[in-house]
Amino acid sequence: MTLLNEYQNSTSLRKRFKNYTKNTCSTKLLKKRLPIIKWLPKYSIPFFIQDIIAGITVGLTAIPQGIAYAVVAGLSPEYGLYASLTSGFVYIIFGSCKDVTVGPTAIVSALVAKYVAGYSSDFAILAAFLSGVLILLMGIFNLGFLVEFISMPVIKGFTIAGALQIASSQLKSFFALAGSSGNYFAESVYNFAINIKTARLWDPILATVTIIMLILLQKLGVGCKRTDGLLKQIRWFTSLGRNAVVVIIGMCVAYVIKITTDSEPLALVGEIGNGLPNIGLPPFNTIVGNETYLFSDMLQVLGPQSIVLPLVIILESVAISKAFAEGGKVDATQEMIALGLCNIIGSFARSMPITGSFTRTALNYASGVQTQAGGVTKCLLIIVALTFLTSTFYYIPKASLAGLIIVAMFSMIDYEIFPKLWKASKREFFLLLITIIVCLCAGLEYGIVTGVVTEALMLLFNRSRPVIGVHTLKHDTGDITLISLPEVISYCAAEHLRRLLFKVSLKFDINCVTVIDGTNLRSMDSTVATNILSVIEDYQKRGRCVWLLNFNCNVQKLCTVINGNIADKFVSAPNALDLAVAFHKRV
Repeated sequence: MTLLNEYQNSTSLRKRFKNYTKNTCSTKLLKKRLPIIKWLPKYSIPFFIQDIIAGITVGLTAIPQGIAYAVVAGLSPEYGLYASLTSGFVYIIFGSCKDVTVGPTAIVSALVAKYVAGYSSDFAILAAFLSGVLILLMGIFNLGFLVEFISMPVIKGFTIAGALQIASSQLKSFFALAGSSGNYFAESVYNFAINIKTARLWDPILATVTIIMLILLQKLGVGCKRTDGLLKQIRWFTSLGRNAVVVIIGMCVAYVIKITTDSEPLALVGEIGNGLPNIGLPPFNTIVGNETYLFSDMLQVLGPQSIVLPLVIILESVAISKAFAEGGKVDATQEMIALGLCNIIGSFARSMPITGSFTRTALNYASGVQTQAGGVTKCLLIIVALTFLTSTFYYIPKASLAGLIIVAMFSMIDYEIFPKLWKASKREFFLLLITIIVCLCAGLEYGIVTGVVTEALMLLFNRSRPVIGVHTLKHDTGDITLISLPEVISYCAAEHLRRLLFKVSLKFDINCVTVIDGTNLRSMDSTVATNILSVIEDYQKRGRCVWLLNFNCNVQKLCTVINGNIADKFVSAPNALDLAVAFHKRV
């Protein structure tokens, strides 16, 4: 018999290994992991035209935003273009959602900024590589469920605080202030207050005009579509490309002032790297000042709080993919693999960390993109910009970028979430506030961790304080106390449940029959079972009659293993009242 079992187990293992190998090497899996194989054979001329239009539209936004978000991260502007370029090409091959466009984003840039400001750009590149490795491993091992532990109020609080932090960090460029912009909101506001006397005149004027223009250009495209008449098409396209429009106008203003007055009253972006990025290994060691940082030293600088970065990258991209995917169906595993590869490969080309961009994805969708090939045109535009336009980018005013970023950040704030949560759930409202406050006062990574931990403690507290139903059933033969247990009771609720059951026993006469109803109870652990059985023993010592009604077989087995004498207390019936009355008659 043993030999037969061994043979059957061996056959079963071989069969499972064969099925696993077959599935791993199947064409279906290959198409899932290389989505380009699926859509490229179906490509057509109409798709090509639509993708070119979408690529140009997105590219005109990706270039100024890439420069702006590199500045937010404290990097030279070309790093934002490097990130959009390399990640764009990788996502074309591995991305599963045609609408999603990847690159640097505001919140990811804000998380990276403190490493760059305190050290060097090498830390941003290493952060991209390490984040990519972790995201790729999470995708391979299907660990994307971890982001599900971050609830909506925490995400909203993190996003709102991130928008306020990034907007506050632009006060330095908005007013052309001296000193540091600050690594988090409270520090940025403090630096703004102490450096306000260094403000210049023309920069805040240009920044204010930029904000007004962006708002007006956005309204210009209201009610217009790409398929409308020529005039409305021009309005639609101008509105979509408004970021590029305001930056170009700012450049023209700065250039005219330069050549006519031979002065630079506006703070400009200045010289940026010329040409395409140099390909090489990510920096596993670096020199900051006169101090050499080995790989272990760089890891120590990044610190354990840097684990927030890959989680935010996943969260942003998967959320965007779900928002724009047809039917809301997203292959989260493939998106994580694509993001991981985008960051890993990008780090070999001097890229900062990237993720999905909501703004550029929305533009891509509105422009009627048909396939991931729309990213090719965007990448080609970035190559042109890096190759031929870097000298022109010298004249981009920092005030124009500050206005652009501030408008983008305030559009990220969900103002309606506050009254909604206040009315619907005070607990979640305070969770939102806690997340925002810690993010603003200590930093984004600490805020989101605080939010997750706070909610976990709230959930644990709720699980430790289950609610039981207590009903008194009147009958001619005597009263019956019916105690209804909740669906799940865990060990942390054991003592609380014990206290509740004792309080119930003190409220009712000793001759009252007690029925503990487990109809709704699906599971409990041995700690809870031990406490319930000790209460029953106490009931019996006091002369009370106790019955356990409709407990499922697993819970019954658990209780009888702990105390074999309890087996005759378990009964079942479709109607608790009728059975309780029958018990009373028997007693």
